[in-house]
Amino acid sequence: MLKYIQTLVCVAVLAAVAVSCKSGDTDVRDAARENLENQAVQPVTTPQDPNVQAPAVPAGPTTTMTFAETTFDFGTVAEGEMVSHTYKFTNTGTETLVLSDAKGSCGCTVPKWPREPIAPGKSADITVEFNSKNKAGKRNQKVTITANTNPPQSFIYLTGEVTGDAAAQTPAITQ
Repeated sequence: MLKYIQTLVCVAVLAAVAVSCKSGDTDVRDAARENLENQAVQPVTTPQDPNVQAPAVPAGPTTTMTFAETTFDFGTVAEGEMVSHTYKFTNTGTETLVLSDAKGSCGCTVPKWPREPIAPGKSADITVEFNSKNKAGKRNQKVTITANTNPPQSFIYLTGEVTGDAAAQTPAITQ
């Protein structure tokens, strides 16, 4: 009888320990989950200087610019290919056109724009290069041009699709 009671007490103690450990794990899991939510890794951002503004619009009178096309569809290219397109624009206003900035939507889209003033009635080009490396899928790359126009910003776009590397998409079969 004593053996039976000792066995019963041991089973009860083990059951109590097992139940208390599981509830303890839940507390630990909840604490870890909360810690991850509160201290999740955030993307690195460079501190913004409140004195630094967006590209300055050139001072003086405003004018107008007209693009022959604002969107270029490059179709379908393989990942890693470079796409380049030249956008032609004309100063259609009565004042000299001054571009102060041209910026791609990401580092993969790089515009080359004229730094010299463009006289009324004259034309110039902006060449945009898009590096499709690691950019698989449908793309809509935007370039923002800042000038002495109203509104001060104009937009041109590169659109198309980048197909991924077939070798990277097909899993290797190993045995």
